[in-house]
Amino acid sequence: QVQLVESGGGLVQAGGSLRLSCAASGLSFSRYTMGWFRQAPGKEREFVAHISWSGDNGDYADSVKGRFTVSRDNAKKTVYLQMNSLKPEDTAVYYCAADFLGPGTYDSSKYGYWGQGAQVTVSS
Repeated sequence: QVQLVESGGGLVQAGGSLRLSCAASGLSFSRYTMGWFRQAPGKEREFVAHISWSGDNGDYADSVKGRFTVSRDNAKKTVYLQMNSLKPEDTAVYYCAADFLGPGTYDSSKYGYWGQGAQVTVSS
C-alpha cells in the first residue's frame, strides 16, 4: 500500500533551520506532484509548498517564500522541505502529500495520499 513517511521534525530556536524528508513507497513516485502542508494548533491545515513530478517547478505560500525550499529525488522516492530562518509562527505539524500527475495546487483536497505528519516547534 501507499506510504508517505515524514522525518526530520523537532525543536529549534527562532532563526534556525530544519530539513524535513518524506519517503514514499507503494506508488510511482515520479508521476506524483508532491505538496507540503502544515497545521498549527487550533488552525486549519494550510498549504506550504508543492513541487512538480519532474522537480522543474513549484510554488510556495507567501509566508514561507524566500525561507523554505522544496526539492525531490525521484531515484530515492523522497521529497524534502528545507526550512531556514524559522519563526515561532512556523510551529505546526507538517504533512507531505501526493497528487497523481497533478498540476500543482494549494487545494489539499486534490492530494490523494498523506503522511502522518512531523512536528516542528520553533521557540522564541
